[in-house]
Amino acid sequence: MAKKRRNEQRLPTAGSVRSPGSKSAWRLMDRGATVASGLLATRVAAVAWRGVTGRPAPTLTRHPEVSTREAVAWAVVGGALVELVKMVIRRSVAVYWVRSTGDLPPGMKPLAETTRPAPKEPVSSTASGRRRGRQ
Repeated sequence: MAKKRRNEQRLPTAGSVRSPGSKSAWRLMDRGATVASGLLATRVAAVAWRGVTGRPAPTLTRHPEVSTREAVAWAVVGGALVELVKMVIRRSVAVYWVRSTGDLPPGMKPLAETTRPAPKEPVSSTASGRRRGRQ
């Protein structure tokens, strides 16, 4: 009964129009995007490596026949491509959520305007020259 009372006390505010399942829907979408991007990213990195070098990706970097230079290059290029693909997919899922619901995904806070540096106003050269002359 305690759970029912707690849930009954939560009434939607005027600004929120989310359905009760929206948080679980977001979790499902986010986790699905993470899994899909992980699978796709490794394939994209391997195809890109083969396209550039003409050889298969050195996925067994500890193998003695793989040179250290090649292993390091694969780590850098492969890691960058994996993270890039993950970022693009997860970001597009978040953008889809915002377009569909009109709100940020649950748990995501808007960026504060104060965190961005304000543009500095240029100082005119005549004002600084006048000050120097008077002193």
